[in-house]
Amino acid sequence: MSFISLLGVELKKIRRSGIFIILFAAAVFMWLPAIFHGDVNFKTQAEIGITPEHNFLIQGFMGLAWFMFPACMVVCTVLICQTERGNHGILKMLALPLNTGKLCLAKFAVLLALGMCFLLFSTVIYFVSAAIVSKTQSYDFMLSPVFVLKEAGLIFLTSIPMMAFFWLLSVCIRTPIFAMGAGFASIVPSVLMINTKFWFAYPMAYPFFAVTNEYAKLAERMAPNSIDYVLWGSIALSVTLICIFVSCFCFGQGERR
Repeated sequence: MSFISLLGVELKKIRRSGIFIILFAAAVFMWLPAIFHGDVNFKTQAEIGITPEHNFLIQGFMGLAWFMFPACMVVCTVLICQTERGNHGILKMLALPLNTGKLCLAKFAVLLALGMCFLLFSTVIYFVSAAIVSKTQSYDFMLSPVFVLKEAGLIFLTSIPMMAFFWLLSVCIRTPIFAMGAGFASIVPSVLMINTKFWFAYPMAYPFFAVTNEYAKLAERMAPNSIDYVLWGSIALSVTLICIFVSCFCFGQGERR
């Protein structure tokens, strides 16, 4: 089977798994605090010089980039793997004349697609939330769709190495609760890592670092970090390729024994 055919099969499996409902619910839940505490955004303008509408978006995206998005991706990686391991589906797939590397890549591509879907849900809910808060606070919190999509795209792009690492965990750790626990445990230190000189060595910190840096650019009384994009890009690409290579090599090894 070609890669496109495998990808089509994997997408059909995902549609029946209920993952999209989980992602949509998480996106709604993430923006609820921003709706309930819309008045807080006016205080930051006097404190650090960022407009209320920009603060509303970036603060929401900071929560998204630090925990909600990584946590949802951890859950998605485990669910994708379990769709095969349940009822010994992986054994049936491996019995076919398939290239396991292609199958692994197809599943990782599905994970990337789910990440895009979650960010799309979050972006749509942002506009709904901004409209609600604009009414309750009598202030226009709406930002340009181009600007919002650019910020969402930045989160996705910087999250690819992190998703590759989460996928590696789900492939190599066959027990779902342990794979999920390892993924969640790796998320928390990102808050500490972004404040060190070695943040670029920790993929889980990438999206949160990127959004935090965007926040500093928009605030008049904050200074953004200077970034060596060549170094960051080289390490990010290396981490992504290594994680994908090891995942493809290890995929299905436990079931073949």
